[in-house]
Amino acid sequence: METALQRLPRSANKQRHQLSEDVATYVRELIISGRVRPGEFLRIEPIAEAVGVSNTPVREGLLLLSGEGFVELVPRRGFMVSEFSKQDVRDLFWAQATMAGELASRAAKSISVRELDHLASVVEAHARAAESGADEELVAYGHEFHRSINLAADSRRLAMLLATVVKQLPNRFYINIEGHGEDTLRDHPLILEALQKRRPKAANALMRDHIMSSADELITMLEKQGLWAEPARKSTA
Repeated sequence: METALQRLPRSANKQRHQLSEDVATYVRELIISGRVRPGEFLRIEPIAEAVGVSNTPVREGLLLLSGEGFVELVPRRGFMVSEFSKQDVRDLFWAQATMAGELASRAAKSISVRELDHLASVVEAHARAAESGADEELVAYGHEFHRSINLAADSRRLAMLLATVVKQLPNRFYINIEGHGEDTLRDHPLILEALQKRRPKAANALMRDHIMSSADELITMLEKQGLWAEPARKSTA
């Protein structure tokens, strides 16, 4: 029988891993939102202070991100934000859209009345949150909408694969992307209607278009911030 003393290290390791994941999530959002730029070095102390952890989880979180290609470990200098292109952004959204579209298609075939009622209540609550300007609720209801569809598809392995992609696209800043809020208020009811009418192809197409529109909106936002601006050419005169 496992003793309490034997369980303690496992619990401590789990907590430490969660702290590292919290750091990785925070830094991913900094990178994807354009608040830190490719070529910049990430200082451990400010990140530790922002997340509320010690330096060790920060290093471990940055190592996680190096495995995902978001940062590079430069010997004797630290962690540097990696280059990423417009195509990199589109590829992340394409992977999410492809899997989420397939899950929506499967959900349209198997979703229960109870699950449809729950989705309808989420859509209504999301609309009310938009009217009141409750940003945290907008994020929560948006996440719940997609989570509920993924669960209704009853395809655990595919949903798990989707989760590995989604974590690379932090969703808390989506409400700040110009046009995304309006798209969500338009698209979620349409996706719900396709599910209610048991139309797998329509659910797939609507979900894919909904997610890919976010890619274009994010790219436009980052372009406005000058992320991919070409350096000015020096005059030869």
